[in-house]
Amino acid sequence: MNTQKHLTLSNRTFIEQELLQGSSFKSIGTALGKDPTTISKEVKKHRKFISKRHNAFYHCLSCTNWSICSIKGGDRATSRCIRTRTCNRLCKHCYRSYSSWACDLYKPHNCDRPHRAPYVCNDCEKATKCNIDHFLYDAKHAQAEYEKVLVSSRQGINMTPEELRQLNDLISPLVLQGQPLSHIFAVHANEIPVCRRTLYNYFDQCVFKARNIDLPRRVRYKKRKKRSEPRVKNIKQVYRNKRTYVDFERFMAAHPDYDVVEMDTVKGSRTAGKCLLTLLFRSCSFMIIILLPDCTQMSVVNAINSLCDTIGIRTFKKYFPVILTDNGSEFKNPWDIEKAETGTQRTYVFYCDPYVSNQKGRIEKNHEYIRYVIPKGRSMFKYTQEDINLMASHINSTARDSLNGATPFNLAELLLDKKIPILTGQHKVSPDEVLLKPALIEHRD
Repeated sequence: MNTQKHLTLSNRTFIEQELLQGSSFKSIGTALGKDPTTISKEVKKHRKFISKRHNAFYHCLSCTNWSICSIKGGDRATSRCIRTRTCNRLCKHCYRSYSSWACDLYKPHNCDRPHRAPYVCNDCEKATKCNIDHFLYDAKHAQAEYEKVLVSSRQGINMTPEELRQLNDLISPLVLQGQPLSHIFAVHANEIPVCRRTLYNYFDQCVFKARNIDLPRRVRYKKRKKRSEPRVKNIKQVYRNKRTYVDFERFMAAHPDYDVVEMDTVKGSRTAGKCLLTLLFRSCSFMIIILLPDCTQMSVVNAINSLCDTIGIRTFKKYFPVILTDNGSEFKNPWDIEKAETGTQRTYVFYCDPYVSNQKGRIEKNHEYIRYVIPKGRSMFKYTQEDINLMASHINSTARDSLNGATPFNLAELLLDKKIPILTGQHKVSPDEVLLKPALIEHRD
């Protein structure tokens, strides 16, 4: 028994072959496990109309007396009527109208096949040479029409105006606050009646107050520039001695219980000035952001020393055992980062391979949230550490797909010392109050 609800291309091909052999709808339906009326409706709905009216001599050819016509002659290759043999189209003297002919011998050929089963001329021996309009069932044509209906039936908005208004009132204000859809779905999954893919389609159709331009990841990035010559990787630097990424992998294999903190900087404008030092815990994606007066080795070392003094050397050694960073000039003093001012070993620093940023891809991904609030190229001279702490609080309160809908704050409460967020000036933000727009800290001017 066929359990499929819709006919497939193979089913339609079978129907076409059976119609060519003159099989009944009942026998076809029995073979396919379908009701005979299903086959009948399929043939009548998707039969292909073959028109012969494009022929200038359609009415002559459709006459039942055409083969014995006494006035037919002239060009035998085209079998033109004598009355129209000098014309390239129907002669005005040959007919009174399209349905009433002046010729006394004209008798239209009537065929009742389109009006009775099987409603098509597939099994007719004269179908290929028939000079009148007729119908044929073609499997590929029927499948194409079926797929077209299938697509059109799923287009549009499958909601009532009231439901769409309620969804717009929920989604648009949050998107305009800069919240990504991943965060919105994690918080309001039970209130959103459609999947995320459908929601993106609604944005494409502009049915919400918010638009695609308001979604950070839907805007188009400018084309990346390609270098004409490959970069030469110079890895023979003293600061990288026993601190390469290969050394990092060996160290983590020997110490699998150690947590890893990824470190990087985020610059404002290209001119020298304030920048951000970011430290991200791989275990929970919780990010600490420190405002630096400039992007130098001394500023980085001073920031690490200040953080160590704030949370305590014991806490620092426990939660910052390994730091993985890139080869930026501001990080090329690993000796002062690894050891406290007293000379105590507090962490181990390792470096990614040059131009391989995906080795610390988690922090690179988190920098996108910073760019939502501080766009690339904007100077940071007017920001204070309080502004940066507020931004970090909103970023760490944003739900992530990579964390199964949880926020870094939620996981930090389980995996980190509870005093780390507090001592670094961060606080948890209510999901609906998360704001990832420049207005978050611009109003504090």
